[in-house]
Amino acid sequence: MTGFQDIGREWLVGDEGDEVRPPADLRPEIPHPARMYDYYIGGKDNFPADREAAEQVLAISPMVRLSALANRAFLGRAVRHLAGEGIRQFVDIGTGIPSAGNTHEVAQRVRPDARVVYLDNDPIVLVHGRALLSGTTPDSTSVVQADLRDPAAILATPEVRRALDSGEPVGLLLVAVLHFIDEQDDPYGIVHTLVDALPPGSRLVLSHGTLDFTPTADAGRGPAVYRSASAQLTMRSRDQVLRFFDGLTLADPGLVTAPLWRPDTPEQPTDSQIGIWAAVGEKPGGPGGGRKG
Repeated sequence: MTGFQDIGREWLVGDEGDEVRPPADLRPEIPHPARMYDYYIGGKDNFPADREAAEQVLAISPMVRLSALANRAFLGRAVRHLAGEGIRQFVDIGTGIPSAGNTHEVAQRVRPDARVVYLDNDPIVLVHGRALLSGTTPDSTSVVQADLRDPAAILATPEVRRALDSGEPVGLLLVAVLHFIDEQDDPYGIVHTLVDALPPGSRLVLSHGTLDFTPTADAGRGPAVYRSASAQLTMRSRDQVLRFFDGLTLADPGLVTAPLWRPDTPEQPTDSQIGIWAAVGEKPGGPGGGRKG
């Protein structure tokens, strides 16, 4: 994976063959949520300001690192599950800085013909994503700049449009991104707009930060650190997260904390009360089935 030290050394090729110059100002002095997340999961693409802010969060809630790792593991299990059920088109919004186990890597191990569209509004993420994918086939994997707060623009993106026009089910991934969308931006309307455009049988893979397991005295301290970052947090309860799946049927085991969603081992995870709710919902009309809850 390309590190920040490598970004300025080369031109990158965009989705349409155009040359894309990396942003000149990475604003290293301002903590960045994607770089903080990268630090939590052991990545190298972060600056001192990111590490300092992340350590402040960890001092308040040491479980944040476990939550980030559990969220990443949930992403991998969910993508494998969808690919195993025949999904071969994935739209991953708010992908973050590439790390081990990216969506296209996981999906294409199960289905070599899987196609993935990554979308993120952050030029830092785009630079890393395009560097990572520079050796892949554009028809199978692409990285596009788009903002989750503008779902109509996302749906009009040519790469997304091609996936939707095929009529095949799509795996829509909103993994650890909606807690960066506050209420005034209508997060439920955003999700419903995207899901309404998906073909029947499509799946919504969603995880979301929560304070449900955080002592009341500490509930506001972690999110407060993000107020100095380039994006802020809006944590939501289980009932609030469940609303994102209105009209969908949930695959077993329903909406649970990330370690409890189809764990790889039969043993009960010891960190089952970490602050990430996770689930996979199916749009009715496809060959699969599930339940709400």
